[in-house]
Amino acid sequence: MRRVYLDNNATTKTDEKVLEAMLPYFCEVYGNTHSMHSFGQEAGKALDTARETISNILKIEKSELIFTGTGVEGNNLAIRGIARAYKRRGNHIITSTIEHPGAKNTCEDLEREGFEVTYIPVDENGVVKVEELKKAIRRETILVTIMHANNETGVVQPIEEIAKITKENKIIFHADAVQTTGKIPVYPKELGVDLMTFSGHKFNGPKGTAGLFVRNGVRLGKVITGGGQERKIRPGTSNLAGIVGMAKALELATTNMEEKIKEEAELRNYFETEMVAKIPEIKINGKDATRLPGTSSISFKYLEGESILLGLDYKGIAVSSGSACSSDDLQASHVLLAMGIEVVDAHGTIRFSLGKFNTREDMEYVIEETPKVIEKLRMISPLWNEFEMNK
Repeated sequence: MRRVYLDNNATTKTDEKVLEAMLPYFCEVYGNTHSMHSFGQEAGKALDTARETISNILKIEKSELIFTGTGVEGNNLAIRGIARAYKRRGNHIITSTIEHPGAKNTCEDLEREGFEVTYIPVDENGVVKVEELKKAIRRETILVTIMHANNETGVVQPIEEIAKITKENKIIFHADAVQTTGKIPVYPKELGVDLMTFSGHKFNGPKGTAGLFVRNGVRLGKVITGGGQERKIRPGTSNLAGIVGMAKALELATTNMEEKIKEEAELRNYFETEMVAKIPEIKINGKDATRLPGTSSISFKYLEGESILLGLDYKGIAVSSGSACSSDDLQASHVLLAMGIEVVDAHGTIRFSLGKFNTREDMEYVIEETPKVIEKLRMISPLWNEFEMNK
């Protein structure tokens, strides 16, 4: 049986070249980067080189890059850090109804601490309504946090447009770019954001590595206390091997990026065209918006997503029925509901997310097997049978 991994928005396979770059930093260069002896100095130099590599790719200053363990941690540092540093200025935060739990749950938690949060709606394609965001701004607004692209639908948000608004109103702007960094060109200063989160395992780097861009001059209140690492913003022993691996992964991801984007989008579009042709009563979510090249969110009407996921898994095809960070939650996706998708259709939605290791042969296999799985499940679906009877 062929095995096809189409859950790259959840995590990606570590590139072998990344692993090769990491190996020396486990047993050869293993000193603590903050130690003064030669072992530590050697490790510290490697950390600085990795920081310089990533900073150059993102077109930022080395002093503006903070290494974290995960994208969720980066979101927490950004959102909580701004809330604590600027609470005397105001207590109002603006976000959207489609944010990743790493941002969404953090904002909800801050509400319990006394902050006010406005959740901006999206249109039917999952694009944040910028005019509603403008209306939501108050004198007390200290932070806007909007994701660069949605993890479930791949829909890219109008970050540059929002950045102009926040700048005019002297509001700090954070973008969760975990799903875009390494997949499309991402330069935080060109986007106009003040803070930006990214994560290495989303672009074929190691898990447990991530970063937060903090524009020089932006203050962050303490979220984690400890030593002096990462300018005391994120203290703790540096994950040197992981950071070196993330730098290498970003370097690889951004080499010939335009060509990779074109190839991935062509594969995704070929897959969606075939799905629409072969399977009745399906809907491609966010199709009319700008999307990440490898993300396809498809609602298979009158079915449960978990059944589809397991049916495809039995065929060796790995997909997602929602965000990986909330996959144990049987509630319908808050992202899809925010787009106006009916609850029953949201429950029958599957995310197919391609990566750099997927091939045309992979997609042909998925195109061949998916209709069989859907047909089999619909044969035993009361909702489908009712639909057929009422046609």
